[in-house]
Amino acid sequence: MTKTENIASALADLSRSLTGRLYYNDSAEHATIIRAYSTDASVYQERPLAVAIPKDENDLKQLIAFASGYGTTLIPRTAGTSLAGQVVGRGIIVDVSRHFDQVLEVNAEERWVRVQPGVIRDDLNAYLKPYGLMFGPETSTASRAMIGGMVGNNSSGLHSIVWGDTRSHLLSATVLLDDGTQVVFEPLDDAALFQKLKQSNREGAIYREMNALLTDESNRRVIADNYPKRSITRRNTGYALDLLADNEQPFNLCRLLAGSEGTLGIHTELKLNLLPLPPAEIGLLCIHCHSLIESLHANVIALAHHPEASELVDKYILDFTKGHPTYQYNRFFIEGDPEALLMVEFRGATPEEVAGKAAALRADLLARGLGYAHPLVTGPKTTLVWDVRKAGLGLIRNLPGDTQPVNLIEDCAVLPADLPAYIEELQGILDTHGLKASYYAHAGAGELHVEPLINLKTPEGKQAFRAVLAQTAQLVKKYNGSLSGEHGDGRLRGEFIGAVLGNEVYALLEKVKQIFDPAGIFNANKIVDTPPMDKFLRYEKDTSDIRVPTIFDFSKQESILRLSEKCSGSGDCRKTHITGGTMCPSYMATREERDTTRARANMLRQFLTDSRKVNRFDHDEIKEVMDLCLSCKGCKTECPSGVDIAKMKAEFLQHYYDANGTPFRANVIANFTKSQRLASYFPGLYNFVIRNNFTSSIVKRVLGFAQDRSLPEVGSTTLKKWVARRQARKTGQGTTARRVYLFCDEFTNYNDTDIGKAAYKLLTALGYDVQLVNHLESGRTYLSKGLVRKAKEIANANVRMLKDVITAETPLIGIEPSAVLTFRDEYPDLVDRELLPEAERLAATALLIDEFLADEMDAGHIDRSRFGTAKQQIKLHGHCYQKAFHLVGATEKILAFPEGHEVTVIPSGCCGMAGSFGYEKEHYEVSMNVGELVLLPAVRAAAENVIIAAPGTSCRHQIKDGAGKRAYHPVEILWNALVK
Repeated sequence: MTKTENIASALADLSRSLTGRLYYNDSAEHATIIRAYSTDASVYQERPLAVAIPKDENDLKQLIAFASGYGTTLIPRTAGTSLAGQVVGRGIIVDVSRHFDQVLEVNAEERWVRVQPGVIRDDLNAYLKPYGLMFGPETSTASRAMIGGMVGNNSSGLHSIVWGDTRSHLLSATVLLDDGTQVVFEPLDDAALFQKLKQSNREGAIYREMNALLTDESNRRVIADNYPKRSITRRNTGYALDLLADNEQPFNLCRLLAGSEGTLGIHTELKLNLLPLPPAEIGLLCIHCHSLIESLHANVIALAHHPEASELVDKYILDFTKGHPTYQYNRFFIEGDPEALLMVEFRGATPEEVAGKAAALRADLLARGLGYAHPLVTGPKTTLVWDVRKAGLGLIRNLPGDTQPVNLIEDCAVLPADLPAYIEELQGILDTHGLKASYYAHAGAGELHVEPLINLKTPEGKQAFRAVLAQTAQLVKKYNGSLSGEHGDGRLRGEFIGAVLGNEVYALLEKVKQIFDPAGIFNANKIVDTPPMDKFLRYEKDTSDIRVPTIFDFSKQESILRLSEKCSGSGDCRKTHITGGTMCPSYMATREERDTTRARANMLRQFLTDSRKVNRFDHDEIKEVMDLCLSCKGCKTECPSGVDIAKMKAEFLQHYYDANGTPFRANVIANFTKSQRLASYFPGLYNFVIRNNFTSSIVKRVLGFAQDRSLPEVGSTTLKKWVARRQARKTGQGTTARRVYLFCDEFTNYNDTDIGKAAYKLLTALGYDVQLVNHLESGRTYLSKGLVRKAKEIANANVRMLKDVITAETPLIGIEPSAVLTFRDEYPDLVDRELLPEAERLAATALLIDEFLADEMDAGHIDRSRFGTAKQQIKLHGHCYQKAFHLVGATEKILAFPEGHEVTVIPSGCCGMAGSFGYEKEHYEVSMNVGELVLLPAVRAAAENVIIAAPGTSCRHQIKDGAGKRAYHPVEILWNALVK
């Protein structure tokens, strides 16, 4: 038996013994998982040997024993947002994010919490809020960053100048050592340390060797002379020997554990110090500067005023917010076109206190001629400002072409007072290589994230990649700074630690690794003994010559491959329902990496780059990772890089079907309109069949639908027939009312006819001349099942039919969001190129009825007196596509228009139904789990007299099946409120 066969057999045995899961073989399911874990948020990519999802500590001990016995390494991983390749490698990925996610204990009096490593930072703080406490360190990835990873990297965040780093709040840690022994690292006085030194076990050996290393006077002198200045708070280069050598503090190996990147052991529990919640009133003084260097001088002045944070965003990032589907709405505070913005936060007990602090800084800056505008943003709007800063990493991935910002020198830190000079010299280094860069983040802590723009697909780019880091390391040494401030060394900067700290210190770091982990069981080749920093990159070859034929037009994103490459790996798609938002409902329900937007983009990228097939989409691994995508479009707008998986999934399915055939069920669902048209001729018979338990169960079994799911009924007539009869009675009656054209979509025409009637009657009663216009169905059902060619035919036909009728004055108004928004979203990318101008014009004049009514109300064309004044509470669930296009506010506005209406938006993401997804038996459980995150509990909790509003037909169906309540379309609610 070969060595490869031997370890494969051993992995199979290990898999059977674990309580959790192990992915290790070549099956499509296992290969999918292994590829999904081959990268993180860094520039690196390397296929792991296996991926383990341990369920308990016994699983972890078995993994340690296996790694020891078979000479492999364990790579601990939580959110996988590391930027230096910390969780990329050839060993066994150990993902503790799925099952080690509990808050174990809170002590409010002593202000500490005990957690498992898979607890998300923002979710933890939501849990702690009722106690009036919080965990301070706050990375820009805090909505998905987990405490275990924050300890591994010693994360800091934008408030670190006041709230500190993770190391300063790590009180104790339960750790598994290389022999599987479980120990607790905690503060030790001299007597307790002496007892540890006397132990004749693995733990005692570690304490004795570390004590010998740290009490050696020559070692202490080397450490004192070569580590960064003590006044630099961002200090994460190598292991924290300088802090552990500090005799003024109790000896605590947690100081070493924090920032060790999982190379010394696996922590299973962490005890954290907590802070009181900050003062409620908040203000951001946004200092607009003419140059980057001016903003850095302003930062020095700002720090003298003791702010909570001082963060920088440069013009490069700000420009990417222009026209962005989400972040364009966050630009409200920007005046002119600044080269750099410094965001300085103040807090206080009252608005006046905040305003006073901001005014003092503004006056100081004006006296020094720093900044040309200094607006103060207060209250909830400060979140929108901070979101621009936090989205920096993702936003800059929107740059066209292969020259992209790279994480390389983004984590270097110096004293804030040194920052202007340091950055000027750094710009000189970049100039010698002909490189531009983006600059943002932690000016207040002396750490700007400087991301040079480099094409890593070329030999020249790879050479620059290495040269820039080598030269920057020397510059950091000159300023006695830190090569890594909070992102860690990993496999990116480890090679240059010796250049900054000196070879003697580097030898001590190697000694530390040897003391804790001589066999390299824990995350080998990180921090020390790293591979060359320019090996195992995501892009090992130039992909510019790869041509992937598509039906959708991806030219705005350059190509489908380029769109998939835009994923930075920042993991915004791993946030939970506690943080909120729509992206990514499948991940929120399953908490599996394979079900993230990131995994889907990475899978496409890898196969579109490396596949040897003519049809590069013909891979079961892509199908596996796309399976639970609900096509909610959340990623289209919530992903800072705009990685539109719904569009790419539809494209993939069409090509996959080309190679493997279209499944029966996919054909049936895609042709839904045809079946409903036929059913409309015999509505009584059709509705009997789908209501009757016996006959409906047969239908569901044949179609592969869940037995617990109800089927959509057809109306007693179609909307088109009803409108035709109604208009026939008005023949000959002239009107001067504004004409609007109602888009009679396939769902409203056949299934939601009563809603269509309400919409028609409401518009007519409000004085509009409502007409139907000849058109085909929207094509939504074909798009949802990946039959993109048929959807393209429909898009072409509809544009031709409507282009001479629909104008800004006579708009197309739709009732069902998923149907009418097809004009705005997919049609411009689907139609033949000669129809593109007309398709774009139609996209601008095809309106959801909610937004049309909201615009008319704002214009004063609809009088509030037309509606009654009865008190009515309404809870609103917005459709995913409305959220993607920021249209939920329009629905909220029209529902609140009647004087007595009080509207509350349910903070839900996707309902989980997603068209046919929730019907399909293999998806039913996930569909319901998504609904149970927020929506269904909120609906059940609503009082009987509260109306549930939901514009989407799928959403209303999910609410009916999942909560047993009827949800109403907003036009039904307004029609009922209208004074007749």
